[in-house]
Amino acid sequence: MPDIQFSGAVRQAVGDVASIHIEATTIRELLRKLVERHPRVQSLIDEGLAVSINGHIYRDGWTTPIPPDAEVFLMPRVPGG
Repeated sequence: MPDIQFSGAVRQAVGDVASIHIEATTIRELLRKLVERHPRVQSLIDEGLAVSINGHIYRDGWTTPIPPDAEVFLMPRVPGG
């Protein structure tokens, strides 16, 4: 599993680091482990969080598998319509 990259408010919630390493096979597992390490992330998840895996953005679908060599970014959802 590659490092998980952060931007915006998510980066601030994890202590202003650009990335951390988390072993996870699904988005749900990734978010659970991230909240265990950085509880402030929970409020961002509750507000809406987007996960990009190899350039495809998931706003839901937390059972989506994360390939071992994936490029993963977490970012706040962008409102609009």
